[in-house]
Amino acid sequence: MTEPVGRAVTLATIAGEWSRIGITGFGGPPAHIALLRTLCVEQRGWLTPEQFEDGVAATNLLPGPASTQLAIFCAWRLRGRAGALIGGVCFIVPGLVCILALSALFFSSTAPAWVRGAAAGAGAAVPAVALAAALGLAPSSWKRAANTRPGRVRWTAYLLASLVAAATVGPYLVLVLLACGVVEVLAQKPWAERRPLAVIPVFGAQTVALAGFGALAWVAFKVGALSYGGGFVIIPLMQHDVVTTYHWMTNAQFLNAVALGQITPGPVVQTVAAVGYAAGGIGGGLLAALVAFAPSFAFVLVGAPHFERLRRNARMQAFLTGAGAAAIGAIAGASLPLGLALSHLWQLGVLGLAVAWLIGLRRGVVAALLGSGALGVVAALAGAPVGH
Repeated sequence: MTEPVGRAVTLATIAGEWSRIGITGFGGPPAHIALLRTLCVEQRGWLTPEQFEDGVAATNLLPGPASTQLAIFCAWRLRGRAGALIGGVCFIVPGLVCILALSALFFSSTAPAWVRGAAAGAGAAVPAVALAAALGLAPSSWKRAANTRPGRVRWTAYLLASLVAAATVGPYLVLVLLACGVVEVLAQKPWAERRPLAVIPVFGAQTVALAGFGALAWVAFKVGALSYGGGFVIIPLMQHDVVTTYHWMTNAQFLNAVALGQITPGPVVQTVAAVGYAAGGIGGGLLAALVAFAPSFAFVLVGAPHFERLRRNARMQAFLTGAGAAAIGAIAGASLPLGLALSHLWQLGVLGLAVAWLIGLRRGVVAALLGSGALGVVAALAGAPVGH
């Protein structure tokens, strides 16, 4: 897995196929992985099943949006750095265009009542989406824990610590995720073999001195470079900064932004573009997306030749066991402040229906959000309050 395969795949083919996946990739990382596997392994035979699974394993070890990194990596395997750049951009741009267009509609001060109702309805389902995501991630993470009682006790402790942190001190969640990963590395290493760990530079969980686009870039960087556990962990990472520190959005608008990130195709991390739009219009949305996705390109372009060694690195596996458990707790913990952000009584009914759909019936996220949005439209037309 050290070099691109060098098959005769043109850059135009990569652009076309990765754009198609970017347009049709509704449903988050599981859908993206399935589409990439169907294309690269089953239909075209560009990659062997083993090569593809190695890519999935390696990108899951990296911070940031794993399915985006997998899309970049698969394109890198076909045409090197040029393929990675073109494939990654084509995968990201369709969803980015979609979410910026919807942000302009949903966050307009003159949006009609039915649009505001749709936003309020979809936003009401977001706490259920976060909780369902955490429950869905937990089984595989639990299996990563050591098959010993101490290992599973630590896993539970990581989850509970980050759950509390996400619900109470959101801006400092990055430090909790990193600390849980480091503790697990130390716990799995015999005392006689331990060496000092390299310090990961974290320049404060909150940089109040920043303002304007500088603050927006910092928030987007945390999302793209310091988040472990998948796209949903960006919710607790961003909420306090976006709503309380910088006042770019109200709590209700943040719920809408998260919902937009779910119903548009492509990476869930596109939510950061909606935040950027609220902070600085189209320019802010583009800046936020650029900063959030740049680390994914850097990780793959620089690290892809070394992914095999990374995947086999025991310390990295241990770090991900700790940080991954913490990320699940963070996602679950985020459902509490998200639920408290609901401002209308009728939204609680929508939330209850979303919980039944997603957790009780285990049905799809996109359908839940669209259905909740439709209920919001009905509420608006019936005269229910739908304002922010």
